[in-house]
Amino acid sequence: MSAATPSDPTVGVPARHPLILVLSLVLIVLGLVLGGLGAWLAQLGGSWYYVLAGAGLLLSGVLLFGNRRSGAAVYLLVFAGTLVWTWWESGSDYWRWVPRLGMVSALGFVLALLLPTLRTPVPRRVSRALASVLGLVFAVGFALAFVPHGAVAGAQPFPEDVAGAGLAPTRDASPQPSDQPAPGDWAAWGRSNAATRYSPLQQITPANVGELELAWQFRTGDLPKKRWGAETTPLKVGDTLYLCTARNQLVALDAATGKERWRFNPKVRDAAIPYTAACRGVAYYEVPGVPQVDPVLADVAADLALPEPPPEGTRPLAPGNRALCAARIIEGTLDGRLIAVDAATGRPCPGFGNNGQVDITLGMGEVPPGYVSITAPPAIVRGVIVTGHQVLDGQRRDAPSGVIQAYDAETGKLRWAWDMDAPERSGLPPQGKTYTRGTPNMWTTATGDEQLGLVYLPMGNAAADYWSGSRTENQNRYATSLVAIDVATGKPAWHFQAVRKDVWDYDMGSQATLIDYPTAAGKVPAILLPTKQGDLYVLDRRTGQLLTGAEERAVPGGGVEPEQRAPNQLFSLYHTLRKPDLTERDMWGITPIDQLVCRIQFRTASYEGIYTPPTADRHSIEYPGYNGGSDWGGVAVDPRHGVIVANYNDMPNYNRLVPRAEADRLGWLPREQVRADRGAAEGAGDPQTGTPYAIDVNAGWRLPFTRLLCKEPPYGGIRAIDLRSGQLLWDRPFGSARGNGPFGIRSGLPIEIGTPNNGGSAITASGLIFIAAATDDLLRAIDLKTGKELWHAKLPAGGQANPMVYEYDGRQYVVIMAGGHHFMETPPGDYVMAYALPKATR
Repeated sequence: MSAATPSDPTVGVPARHPLILVLSLVLIVLGLVLGGLGAWLAQLGGSWYYVLAGAGLLLSGVLLFGNRRSGAAVYLLVFAGTLVWTWWESGSDYWRWVPRLGMVSALGFVLALLLPTLRTPVPRRVSRALASVLGLVFAVGFALAFVPHGAVAGAQPFPEDVAGAGLAPTRDASPQPSDQPAPGDWAAWGRSNAATRYSPLQQITPANVGELELAWQFRTGDLPKKRWGAETTPLKVGDTLYLCTARNQLVALDAATGKERWRFNPKVRDAAIPYTAACRGVAYYEVPGVPQVDPVLADVAADLALPEPPPEGTRPLAPGNRALCAARIIEGTLDGRLIAVDAATGRPCPGFGNNGQVDITLGMGEVPPGYVSITAPPAIVRGVIVTGHQVLDGQRRDAPSGVIQAYDAETGKLRWAWDMDAPERSGLPPQGKTYTRGTPNMWTTATGDEQLGLVYLPMGNAAADYWSGSRTENQNRYATSLVAIDVATGKPAWHFQAVRKDVWDYDMGSQATLIDYPTAAGKVPAILLPTKQGDLYVLDRRTGQLLTGAEERAVPGGGVEPEQRAPNQLFSLYHTLRKPDLTERDMWGITPIDQLVCRIQFRTASYEGIYTPPTADRHSIEYPGYNGGSDWGGVAVDPRHGVIVANYNDMPNYNRLVPRAEADRLGWLPREQVRADRGAAEGAGDPQTGTPYAIDVNAGWRLPFTRLLCKEPPYGGIRAIDLRSGQLLWDRPFGSARGNGPFGIRSGLPIEIGTPNNGGSAITASGLIFIAAATDDLLRAIDLKTGKELWHAKLPAGGQANPMVYEYDGRQYVVIMAGGHHFMETPPGDYVMAYALPKATR
């Protein structure tokens, strides 16, 4: 008897193609995953799409496993339903289509090619036509990724040149180059003490910027193995550039060639590195009325004097010769010292402190390595050096004090110290006492006003950012505020608070900018303040009064200490970089699976918009995250046209307060008690010892496996804002996917996805913006009027630093430090790169 008879239904049925078996199993597994997780999401009140799509994919897979053509028909229904759902939920927003349609199109393409192999085969011409359509959809969708998405043009035209009106701050004659730099100089971190980051140079223009070439390159030789990120912006005064390396080595370079002239090494140990080996810059100061000494003559004098052996890497100088430090470079170090060296030779200034050094930790009590670090250049106003410092946060509630200190710029003698919890005291604490521990600190760059004698301090938060129950009245008053200090007395003249009882690490990160703001009554001396939550404010810098609109709004309450939460917060009506609150639709991923996981995390988290308090029973969403908005790179201002340029981050954090007992079980200890430095990002498992809770911050809200961010792109942008009105001129995503990709793999793709960024910009009078900052390791030139990228150069490492622009011997240069950044996951380096036009085309 034969194995099959004419009535046997298997007679003439083609064998199941191996790829059909594989595809059917993939669809079954995918259907089970989407259906199961989708049911969880639906139960949480989320979208029902994933339940329905999962059921459809499961049924399609089962039918295809049986080699049935009906399985393809079911898949077609899933595909059509996905199209309808995506359009209903996302409209024409390209980035929202990627996870919703990419995978179903790719699997549909494979299925279409296999249709002729089914039990009831589909003609090959039909199969190929369907495959062609789906392949074209996938190809066009992928190609569209290379077209920038999300750029916005404002409603008003670019402002006319207002050079006659002048929005640059009015200044009396000043003996300091940092107040009134020569046109070709960059004499302070923000070019001048006004911190506009605006250069009057015009040799490089939108028409010729495409011809820029590498003019010179210098390597510092200082590259930490952990926590790298130099963040340095050099100064240029006369014929010399001055900079600091990652671990605070001071270096002077020839402005024409980039060749090293001198170096001073303060020998900072790796143990002193806080979250990042960052030295953002140095300060330049000329002693009034003291003639400077030619460096050649200084060397001759030093040889004749036969002094004690100088520090390694410096030229010897005659000890006690005050004129030799008539011009001096002053920096703060990662281990809490102020260093003053002669600008011509790098020799420590013998009349400054103890042979050119001052220890700012005196009076602070116990200071473990890495807990007190000066990462920003100090401000110098009326001969007074004012410095804050970074306090290693998240470790202890009783961390060292955030006291603000001022020193004589010539002698290094302490002028005053502002300890907000001991306002009656102006000097060192009495014997046996310390400055108040755990007070808010100023880790970023202050702004000095020589004319008013004020220094403006963007203040951080009290130690233990995410717990407020043990803060004092003065800590609550001055935290997350801009505080104006009278440099003569060390007492606050006024303060402006942007966040009340901050438990989001929304400390002031950006340097404020001095401007003359036009009002109906005339120009007012003003200060422009960007914030991490994205709001921009303009204040009268004499009084602290708001010159632009703001209003109180109710904000979410609750959290672990509801009695501490302020019912209202201040919101700027002038301008904000902040985007609308997140919704489930904003959750993203490369595939529907990771998008679904992010949707579930969104639904299970505590989130009621900005200022949602942190919680312990579940995660909370902080948006914007602690990188801003605007962070330490600050904004740039073109006073000629009255335009603000602001790059910003647009990412949430996914946070959870961890109860003390759980943190103890996890072994979360303060930095000085752990055996090995994990090198983790700020907030990622910080113990907050001395409070009921540790904190675990998922910065950027990444998925643990793919390392992709849960929010849809863009993750960062850059925009131009009309200074007078606060109205948007243009906005565009900033940063490509070259340095980003799933599983931490750098894709190399020039897709303008808008990346996280750290560092600011510089503007030139010719209408160019120069900026690096993004994670794609590019230095860009952008048209100030349109936002269009005109040129870029590939850097050998991450460019997380502010660029600077200078001119020497008739040639204009653009300089950027390419040091990389461990937190931003950009490659480490020790490069100082200078670009200029070819000599023949200038």
